[in-house]
Amino acid sequence: MDLATPRADALLDVRVIHQSYADHEVVKGLSFSLRKGQIGCLLGPSGCGKTTVLRCIAGFEPLRQGEIWLNRQLVSGPGRLLPPEKRRIGMVFQDYALFPHLSIAANIGFGLHRVSAALRRKRIDVLLHTVGLSGLGESFPHELSGGQQQRVALARALAPEPDLLLLDEPFSNLDVDLRERLSLEVRDIIKSTDTTAVIVTHDQHEAFAIADEIGVMHQGEICQWDNAYNLYHRPVSRFVADFIGQGVFLPATVQNGHQVKIELGVLNGDIPLACNIGCDVCGKGCTVDILLRPDDIIHDDASNMQAEVVHKAFRGAEILYTLKLESGRKVLALVPSHHNHALGEHIGIRLDVDHVVAFPPRETATMPSLRSSGSPG
Repeated sequence: MDLATPRADALLDVRVIHQSYADHEVVKGLSFSLRKGQIGCLLGPSGCGKTTVLRCIAGFEPLRQGEIWLNRQLVSGPGRLLPPEKRRIGMVFQDYALFPHLSIAANIGFGLHRVSAALRRKRIDVLLHTVGLSGLGESFPHELSGGQQQRVALARALAPEPDLLLLDEPFSNLDVDLRERLSLEVRDIIKSTDTTAVIVTHDQHEAFAIADEIGVMHQGEICQWDNAYNLYHRPVSRFVADFIGQGVFLPATVQNGHQVKIELGVLNGDIPLACNIGCDVCGKGCTVDILLRPDDIIHDDASNMQAEVVHKAFRGAEILYTLKLESGRKVLALVPSHHNHALGEHIGIRLDVDHVVAFPPRETATMPSLRSSGSPG
């Protein structure tokens, strides 16, 4: 990659950056870019380096190698560290960092001291309306709910009209229901202001709700930079497949470049990864592991294929069943909750697989994990 100039269409261009603490390399050659108005997300378990990347973009830490360009200006690189206050970046922190002794209006207008009082008041009013807090400008932070405080923090970060907005685990202090709703609200607010943003989170549901592009991080690197649909249905590595959503690996035999056989039947589709793992010429007999998601297994009373219910997790509209096959291996199935089957009961199932995802065989990958992937590690 040519580090001399940024990408022409990128408002933020992070290019092959490295960062270390003492002898421990935390970020390893990481790159991504965002166009104006895009929302990107760094998603990964605790300790993967995502917050360090955010701190480097903000200018809080120098780079060991690589470059960061913002609005076609080099802000971090060899011998270059533009101070945070000169980067035109807004920050939303995990703990909101509101000033308790200032009113909501004063908190939002805190960074507007260089504009006239009239323009400052107008900007505050516009933002109060934008974040749905009109009429609460004279209130104080302790008088607001957690979700309202988060919107105040967002309004304060947007007030100076930054080129880039950075959000560090912004919903981690909120309960699950509020977190999901507020994620959608924050996305709408950011989009309405045409602001470019980077959010850091360990929660895939937040990432899916708010981001246009998501980078799944592991040990200081981005394993896959993609949209939510492709991360779920077209993971490029076992780590991404395990971290995003839930799934089970079943052993399979490659019939040809378009078919694999598992114990539940033959799957049809392109098998690109299978052609490069464990065989010189892709053909019948190659062994792979196939990823099956809960939505790949359909409950069908008319099917002759049976599986035993060994675990069930009620989720309101759906039940997540763990089903044992004849071989003893297990698969997951999401079933409408009015199909309420007992443990030990045998139910009919069939396959409905649109995306065949194959990886090199690994014995330990055949058992399901019932944890919600994407939680802190």
